[in-house]
Amino acid sequence: MAVVAAAAAWLWSGLWSERFWFPANVTWADLERDGGPEGGAGYRAGHVLAAFPLAAGIFLFRHLFERFVAKPCAIFLDIQDNGPRRAQPNAILEKVFTSITKSPDARRLEGLSKQLDWDVRKIQCWFRHRRNQDKPSTLAKFCESMWRLLFYLCIFTYGLRFLWSSPWFWDTRQCWYNYPFQPITPGLYYYYITELAFYWSLMFSQFTDIKRKDFLMMFIHHLATVGLITFSYMNKMVRVGTLVLCIHDASDILLEVAKLANYAKYQRLCDGTFVLFCVVFIVTRLGIYPIWILNTTMFESWDIVGPYPSWWLFNGLLLILQILHVSWSYFIIRIAYKALARGKVSKDERSDVESSSEEEEVTSNNRKGILSPSVNDSNRINGHITSDQWAEEE
Repeated sequence: MAVVAAAAAWLWSGLWSERFWFPANVTWADLERDGGPEGGAGYRAGHVLAAFPLAAGIFLFRHLFERFVAKPCAIFLDIQDNGPRRAQPNAILEKVFTSITKSPDARRLEGLSKQLDWDVRKIQCWFRHRRNQDKPSTLAKFCESMWRLLFYLCIFTYGLRFLWSSPWFWDTRQCWYNYPFQPITPGLYYYYITELAFYWSLMFSQFTDIKRKDFLMMFIHHLATVGLITFSYMNKMVRVGTLVLCIHDASDILLEVAKLANYAKYQRLCDGTFVLFCVVFIVTRLGIYPIWILNTTMFESWDIVGPYPSWWLFNGLLLILQILHVSWSYFIIRIAYKALARGKVSKDERSDVESSSEEEEVTSNNRKGILSPSVNDSNRINGHITSDQWAEEE
């Protein structure tokens, strides 16, 4: 136990090492005397803990909004609260589904066919329906997207308004002058902590939200986002952090609008908004982000502040994010290209709803559009479009 305690103490002291977090000759005490978000209360890394009660408040507000605002809007647009078709009750197949496998192989299908005197195709259809019946209705997905649209629209508007009057928005070198002795104003603090709280709420709500194929990928994405926001606050890279947040929020608004239009069957609006989303996503992630953000974090900061241990880690994480941007952009372009011959957006396969027969799959394929490439494109765009299709029958 003494060895474990000593190791834990060593790791804890290393975690809070000033030599890691800040340039030479800067201490935590220096920053605490520098003034914090309340204008003189002193900076403390522990200020990020305020995100937890705020995340709980956001989670509660979300459910109230979905119930009393989004749901009436969905009903007004004639979006039905109908889930996928339910499977025919069968005790034997239900036992296999719940205790053995949700996707039986050919050998097991043959055995079940002989046991039940059912055709193999009929058993396959039963398992498809059974896998689908626990999936949410279009109304539930509409409410979730409407909530996300509200948050992204509000936080992006607030962030852009705040940054418009901030000197580092117009001259990114201002992110590094007098670093790390830069005041964290109330406006900056509220923007940062609200974004952090939102992503914490997304992590928690993943366990109650629509279950999608990319659950693990999105959980890791949210965890990494929380880590980056927390990390940049603790070492006071908040100015450049606000620029990163604003860039990433811009395209999310358009994606949620496209999804809402799809659920409400406003196909032209859905298609047009998705095309606009593609343009904004690619411009912000492949253009503005590397030219504006990476340039200042890697080169301008090197000239003004110089490298130190957490500087290398921070830039490494931002470079990994850029690699993801390239990957996501590739699949978005691929999705849009394959849709040109199909005509419209129709399915978000993240919800993992399958057609109940080959005939239904053919019908679904005939309706595919801008978001409908092959299944191999699924789950690769990480929360922006992590899938290839949006189904009307999801």
